[in-house]
Amino acid sequence: MPVLVVLIIFALAFYVYYKIKSYRSNKPIEKRWISAKSSIALGLFVAFFGLNQLFLYRSTLSLSVGAIFLLIGFASAWTGYRAYKHYLPQVLSEVKQK
Repeated sequence: MPVLVVLIIFALAFYVYYKIKSYRSNKPIEKRWISAKSSIALGLFVAFFGLNQLFLYRSTLSLSVGAIFLLIGFASAWTGYRAYKHYLPQVLSEVKQK
């Protein structure tokens, strides 16, 4: 499915973008916040890759690997989202102080 391929490429591009942005950040809380965004992007990359595996091949091994990637990807994206929500108020207060 071409839609999944585009989503995979976008998720990977956002992961690389946020990882570089996190590396360049000087503020510790902002660094964790941006790292949480990169974790969401990486989780979505893995989940979309697993979903693509489910549609591409119909072997038992491919279906089980795709399902595992889907679960791990969405779990990683969910924990990244929770970290993002946790650090958001701290980042806003850090910005207000300056």
